[in-house]
Amino acid sequence: MNGMTRAGATLLGAAAAGSLLWLAAQLARDTNGSYWAAYGLVAAGGLLFAVSQWRGRTGYRPGMLALGFLPVLIVAGWVLVAMQPEGNWFRDHVLSWSADIGVADVVRDLGTWLGVLAFGIGFTLGAALQPAPRVVEEAAVEPPVYDTAVDGASADEPVAAERREVGDDVPVHESDRATTTATTVQR
Repeated sequence: MNGMTRAGATLLGAAAAGSLLWLAAQLARDTNGSYWAAYGLVAAGGLLFAVSQWRGRTGYRPGMLALGFLPVLIVAGWVLVAMQPEGNWFRDHVLSWSADIGVADVVRDLGTWLGVLAFGIGFTLGAALQPAPRVVEEAAVEPPVYDTAVDGASADEPVAAERREVGDDVPVHESDRATTTATTVQR
């Protein structure tokens, strides 16, 4: 997975996790069944977010910051600011803007999971700043050195395959001729 693919996967994982958090907030949680269903969806959101990082260690930091961290910071930060317990200028404006663009109910529903949203901001920042693996330099291997001295007589001599082809097993070296001739005469 290259760096930009990892950034996109992080963004999709965060969006899927946020959607599951919103879906879990729609459940009443007043019975054991709905309670476990809601928290099962929250756990599934965490799993999806973690799965988006499986192939990662070689991220492209600018891409991860732009596509992974900034959208999570904006959306989760928006909800965190809107759900502050005491009113102030920031909270009032965010709630007003949320109503203007029609996401006030979504902001309120996601406000159920403030701790998870804050955790998601920190996790995404950590994933975006995660260092690439250390490059291990291997020692350069020297190519083998071959003796390049050429013996003129040996260079002109036929190789073993050529000797077999013509049926001549007699070496061509001058020093070998004397012993070969003596052996041939005795046969």
